[in-house]
Amino acid sequence: MSSISRRSLIGYSGTAAAGAVIAGTASASPAQAAEPAQAVQAGSASATTDFPQGTLFGGRSERDTGNDMPSELEIKFSVANASETPAAYAVTPQEIAEAINKLLASRGWPSVTFYGTPAPAPLN
Repeated sequence: MSSISRRSLIGYSGTAAAGAVIAGTASASPAQAAEPAQAVQAGSASATTDFPQGTLFGGRSERDTGNDMPSELEIKFSVANASETPAAYAVTPQEIAEAINKLLASRGWPSVTFYGTPAPAPLN
């Protein structure tokens, strides 16, 4: 078995990628197992996660208001398009996240990185 812990691999790369690496490194030596794990971690930053319909996304933005009391804004949303919705009319979670961040910027808030649950992966 490899020296990569399943928990740390899933925490960094998502369950699908972790499963592929674990399956591929089950009979590999620790040195061989480290190479695919590094490739998965590097690739996970550039690859987008495919979230199922209805995934709950959430994120926070903090702002210093200048009176020694930081302000915090928490946002949660979910998008589920009906199966018969034509692709031209479908709304994606990425589009919602971008629209929310434009609104936040117009009000002076820093942008929010939204994370999907239960998979701990960033949306944007």
